[in-house]
Amino acid sequence: MNPDLDALKPYPFEKLAALKAGVTPPEVLAHVPLTIGEPQHAPFAAALDALHAHQHEMARYPATAGLAELRKAIADWATRRFTLDGLDPDTQVLPVNGTREAIFAFVQAALDRTRPARVAMPNPFYQIYEGATLLAGGTPYYLDCRANNDFRPDLDAVPAEVWRDVQLVFVCSPGNPTGAVTPLSELERLIELADEHDFIIASDECYSELYLDEATPPPGLLEACARLGRSDYRRCLVFHSLSKRSNLPGLRSGFVAGDAGLIAPFKRYRTYHGCAMSLPLQHASISAWNDEAHVLANRDAYRDKFAAATEILAPVMDFPSPQASFYLWPAVPGGDDEAFTRALYAESHVSVLPGSYMGRPGCDGINPGSGRVRLALVADIEATVEAARRIRRFIERSLSC
Repeated sequence: MNPDLDALKPYPFEKLAALKAGVTPPEVLAHVPLTIGEPQHAPFAAALDALHAHQHEMARYPATAGLAELRKAIADWATRRFTLDGLDPDTQVLPVNGTREAIFAFVQAALDRTRPARVAMPNPFYQIYEGATLLAGGTPYYLDCRANNDFRPDLDAVPAEVWRDVQLVFVCSPGNPTGAVTPLSELERLIELADEHDFIIASDECYSELYLDEATPPPGLLEACARLGRSDYRRCLVFHSLSKRSNLPGLRSGFVAGDAGLIAPFKRYRTYHGCAMSLPLQHASISAWNDEAHVLANRDAYRDKFAAATEILAPVMDFPSPQASFYLWPAVPGGDDEAFTRALYAESHVSVLPGSYMGRPGCDGINPGSGRVRLALVADIEATVEAARRIRRFIERSLSC
């Protein structure tokens, strides 16, 4: 077997299961999980209708490039959403089976093993960035996201000798787990660094449509390119998904868009990889990308949950004011995120994810996720409010002891 498999770290949910092992929570309380970022809102109904209407097309092999109608729907949506000068559906767009699969595959295709291959990524992070890097023969370089920099990486703190060996930089905005949004000025600075040091930027924007202020949608990497007059989107790729936007995580549908010089070889890789999206799923995806009304309703539902949870938890927990995504990123009283998680589950039957499980020790030896937990506000508002109340009662009881 590939010896690089031994370098993979346990997945956060494996560690969480081990942490909770042997704990018996109160049976009188229904379990409320706030751990996995799996949307629980109703999936976009028209997409399911399209899936059913085209089920007979399961009898056909799909092409790696996807249907022209799907690529056009994606290009039109991205152009509208990010105020682009245009996006060529034939050369700058590639449908994929969700961002997780595409992110992993792109790293395998992109890294040049004949020279040093650092991959810079936010820390804490979505673990696929790290796993994909290790299995492609690369070396992760962790960009700590701490409160003193609004939970975003400090790009100017990276030494020049590190940039020299970086082949790929991951951006995650809105961020998982922090919810932080990267402003256009920082995206433009990153593009400047990419030109200077010759690396690729891969922007994971799967939470881009879940934001709280309707007047200020999160900017995207291609939008930053457009502001700089880079209609070729050189060195830049974005990854988007219908999982969060349209509550369709099981559809496994997303896209990669940007630099045609990167899309073409990635498409060739995927042709050998054998991961084309089935035709019924493509038709369902066309329906979803062409509709915004359901996305607005989705944001309204999350907005209500954030408001309710914030009102309950803000008096007892410190967390950044949510901007986007569906996560809260609070510090825990006492600073021990594992102990807090285990005790909360034992006493209140609420599951949260220790922040340290999503991070790695930084240059100072400190894991920037330590002392925090991730709360995924994906359940309905009643369950979310109930979980928030239990957490507050748990903290108040703990502080009174």
